[in-house]
This record gives sequence, structure tokens and C-alpha cells, in this order.
Amino acid sequence: MSKFLKFRVDLDGFIEELKSKIEQNNAKVDTLLEIENKTFANFVKQLEMMDEHLNQFFTPLSHLNSVNNSDKTQEIYAESLPIITEYSTKLSQNIEIYKAYKEIQKSEEKNLNQEQKRVLELNILHFELSGAHLDEKTKARLQEINIKKSELSNNFSQNVLNATNEYEYIITDEKDIEGIPQSDILNAKFEENGTTKYRFTLQMPSYIAYMTYGKNEKIREELYRAYVTRAPQNAQIIDELLLLKNEMSNLLGFDNYASYSLASKMAKDEKSVLDFLEKLLINSKEQAKEELQEVQKLSSKSLQSFDSAYYGELLKKEKYEIDEEIYRPYFEQKKVVEGMFEFLNKLFGVKFKRTDEKLWHEKAYSCDLYIDDMLKSRLYLDLETRKGKQGGAWMNNFQTHCKDEKADEQLSSAVIVCNFPPSTDKNPSLLRHDDVVTLFHEMGHAIHHMLSNVNENEVSGVNGVEWDAVEFPSQFLENFAYEPHVLKLFASHYETAEIIPDEMIEKLVRSKNFLSASGMLRQLEFSIFDFKLHTKVYQKDEVQSLLDSIREETALIKPPSYNKFQNGFSHIFSGGYAAGYYSYKWAEVLSADAFFSVVDEGIFGSETAKRYLHVVLQGGGSQSMGVLFKELMGREANPEYLLRLNGIK
Repeated sequence: MSKFLKFRVDLDGFIEELKSKIEQNNAKVDTLLEIENKTFANFVKQLEMMDEHLNQFFTPLSHLNSVNNSDKTQEIYAESLPIITEYSTKLSQNIEIYKAYKEIQKSEEKNLNQEQKRVLELNILHFELSGAHLDEKTKARLQEINIKKSELSNNFSQNVLNATNEYEYIITDEKDIEGIPQSDILNAKFEENGTTKYRFTLQMPSYIAYMTYGKNEKIREELYRAYVTRAPQNAQIIDELLLLKNEMSNLLGFDNYASYSLASKMAKDEKSVLDFLEKLLINSKEQAKEELQEVQKLSSKSLQSFDSAYYGELLKKEKYEIDEEIYRPYFEQKKVVEGMFEFLNKLFGVKFKRTDEKLWHEKAYSCDLYIDDMLKSRLYLDLETRKGKQGGAWMNNFQTHCKDEKADEQLSSAVIVCNFPPSTDKNPSLLRHDDVVTLFHEMGHAIHHMLSNVNENEVSGVNGVEWDAVEFPSQFLENFAYEPHVLKLFASHYETAEIIPDEMIEKLVRSKNFLSASGMLRQLEFSIFDFKLHTKVYQKDEVQSLLDSIREETALIKPPSYNKFQNGFSHIFSGGYAAGYYSYKWAEVLSADAFFSVVDEGIFGSETAKRYLHVVLQGGGSQSMGVLFKELMGREANPEYLLRLNGIK
């Protein structure tokens, strides 16, 4: 019998089955609460696994809605959200469970191991952040807010997806595609009424291709305008979400959503976050200005927002003689995946073996992970772009490593989703180096979840890890995508099998921090906007005014007035990054510090890498990442490594 669940969803029967499972869970909670002498084993563990099983039932639906989006998946997913939100809110506000957890924490203190203590500590915090200790009227209002928030977030995401899918720009003049990489031209090309045409869309490989290589400024502006004006109806959703988040935070005793958000993070107060971001801004700004002056020299006109990628690419070619099109044949998707697996084998001793499992799409596949020849986990990969698939890249966990109620081991599994150029019978999927970095990033998340040795599912893998530390393992791994020893494991020409020449690697490494201070400013713009947006209530034009005021400090090229970036800022309005986008940079301090330690020790055979596997990857969320990092490095993280990583002097 397989150790892994099937990734199946019965859309027609899903809602009824969900309601039935919730009914059974509610009955189980009532039965558990009647236990006279509650212990971790007979009470907490039962609730932990109940939650795990419900997640395993729900995850395939939310996954399918992202990768094979259809009217049917949208309908079922939208219908299920209020049901699951009402259930989880009621559970997280149950005063009797809260009291029982506090009692067990006190009575079993001497008998509990670190993992169990952490489960209780995080659950008690979660109960308090859900209002379990508040009166019934307040709890009812919090439940209403949670249901409405999940509905609005889903609508926000669906609006962005619909707007992205609906737009296309058709080019008929061959002159307008000059300079665009051949593989992107082939993906855009189609025949209509005997005429060859080229279709460009707002989906990532297509949009990026024209913005980076397209010579026609008018077309670039048209595409840019379409991209930054997507989903105007989301402005109303933003206002509603901000009001609801603020009301929720106030009901829970917080001044604003930012301070509520920080209650469960590594960063402890608003000042720490804003000081951290401001310091990075000060350190990066002068270098960013110098970078812009260099790009500006290539254009006789003042650069506009829709010019920066195009002229940036011209400068990159001129300065480093780097042409993405020359590199792409060395990054054939299948070889990159195989090489990444080989790298992980050399670094951590893990092996991957392809399975013959049939999944949700013919291009998706799975691999089993072995460590010391023992089956440890399963990885699902869905790497190519297609219609009806949400843009971007992400990792999702399906099963979590733990011991279940009967003390049997449950193995972990994780999913990596990307939007790489599609392969066909005639043409393989050739990646940009940025795509390689993205794959390594998501793999960093996946192995953090898959290699966990923790026995309590709520603090195993990525579970229980503070949000501003969860990007540490993903960023740590992505940094290796620039290391010559690592690149040589997989970068070989798909037609000739020639290993990528040293000269090409040197250029790639030299170009790594090309315009890095400008990139830092852009990320700081997102981070500061997100954080300040959640420190008080902003509505209607105030949202744009706040963004404009931040851009005075961060945007060296002033975006056009029609730019409504916030209406597509899914990370904070439909993802988990509200008042937490700063987490990327916060975690990057940890990842840069650990990365340089491994590199300085020669990568393969590094003692830090061995400790990283044992302490961070296998430790999951069993302790605060601050504690784990100190165990790994023997000291606090040093922010100077973040500047070194980005080549900011």
C-alpha cells in the first residue's frame, strides 16, 4: 500500500463530503472535551491529526483551482471557503479547547518534549490571536470577518487571474518581433487566415519576453499599461479588506493589523521592521542612482517604466556580453531538474526516483525522495505554463511528516508549481537563468517540508515556522544557482551535450548583481508600502497617496499615473504576506549568512551544510527560527551578509 495519498478530487461530491467531514470533526471535538483527564496524547494529538486529515482532503481542491482553473473549480472552491472558514474560526475560538491546552501545558510540563511544548505554545498563541478568550458577541463578529476576508481574497485572486487570461496583443509586422528570442517567438507564433501572427499575453513568460526584448516602444507601453491596470475592481476589495483587518485587530486588542501580524513573527515590533527596511534603503539608494544613470545613457529620451527592462537588457548585453538566448539551450528544463537533484544528493545525501503516478495534467509528474536508502517523501512537479493556470511559482505541502494517533509514521509530500516555457514534441522547454533560480527557490521550500524529522505535524516541515523566517531555506538554496560547481552539474547544451563553458559561467556570475541596488529598491517599495498600509486605515485615494509618497523615496523612474500596481498585489491581498512582505528581506539576512558559510567551506563536504540539514531542515518548526539559527551558526545573523550577497557596497 502506498505511503502517499492520491491527488484526487470529486468535484461533484466535494461540498457534501466536506460538510460530512466537518460534522464528524465537530462531534469528535465534543467527545474529546468530555475526557476527564486530558493529556497531550489523548487530546492534543487527536486534534492535531484531525486537522491534518482535513487539510489533506482540502489541499487537492485548492491546488486544482490554481493549476487547472475552470468555472467548475472556481464555483466549488468559492462555495467551500465560507464552510471551511466558519469551521476553522469556531475551532480556533473554542474556549474549552483553549483552557484544556493551557491546563495540559501546566500539568505535563515536565513530561513534554520540545516539539510538544512548541505545539502547545503556538496553539495557545493562535487561540489568543483568534479571540478564544473573548465574549460570544465579539467571537461571532470575528467569525463574520474571517469568512468575508477569505471570500474577498479569493475574489481578488480570481480577478487578477481572469484579467491576465483575457488580454492578448496580436502582432502582424515581423519588424516588431526583431530581437526577441527564437523560443519566445515560437511560443507566440500562430497562423490565421493564411497569415502568420504573434500573440503576446500578460502571462509571465510571454509578457517578460516582450518587455525585455521587444524593440517597439508603443507595444511595450501597451503591454505595460494592460499589466499595471489589471483588475480595477480590486480597488474596492482592497478598501474592504483593510477595514476588516483593522476591525479584527482592534477586537483582538491590537492598535492595527501590523502589530497583530507581528505577534507570531520573529520581528517583534513595528519599529524594528521599519528601521530594518529604512536602513537597507539608505544603503542601496546611491548605488541604485548610479545604476540608473548607466542605463539612461543608452536612450536619448528619459526612461519610462516600460523601458527599464528593455534598456536594462541592452546594458547587460553590452557590459557582460550576456545574451539570454545563448544561455537558454544550456538550461533545458529536464536536465536542470536532474542536475538540481544531483546537487541535493551531493550536498545532503538525498536521492530522487521518478514514479509512474498519473496526476492532474499530462505535464505533471512525481518523484520519491530517499535518504540513506529509506523512502522519506514524495515531490510533485508541475513546471510549465498553460491557460487556466495561476501565474508565478509556489510550493504547497500536501502531507506532513509526523507520528499519527497510533504512533505510526506518516511521510511528507510537497508540490512545486512553476510557469516555465511550455515544451512541445518539436521544442524542449528552455529556461532563462532566472527560471533556474526560481526552481531552486521553490525546491528550497520543498525540502524544508520534505526532510523534516519532527513527529508533531503542527510544527513539522514548514508548519510552525515564523512567516518572516519561512523564506530562509528557499533563498538559501536559490543562491547556489550561480555557483560554478553547481551549474556544471546540469548546464549542458541540449543539442550538442557541451558543458557550459567557464567563460559563460564567469559572465553569469559577474552579472548576478547587475542592477541589484535598483532591484533592492523595488522590493523595499513593496515591503514599506505593505507594512505602512497596515499601520492605520487607508481608504480609496489614500492607498494610492501612500504608495506615491513611498515611491518618492524608492522609485527612481516615476511610474505613470495610470499604474495601479496595488490592484494586482496578490501576495498581500490574496496570499499570506499582509504586513509581512518585509519577510523576504528579513529571511534573506539568515539565508545570506548561512550561504556564505557553506561556500567558504567549499560547498560539498561543508560542515555548515551538514548542520543545516540536521538543525534547520530536519528541525522544521519545532523551535523558533531565531533559536535554530543560533544553533546552526553559534551566533545571531549578521545583516552585512545581505548587502554582500547583493553586491551593495
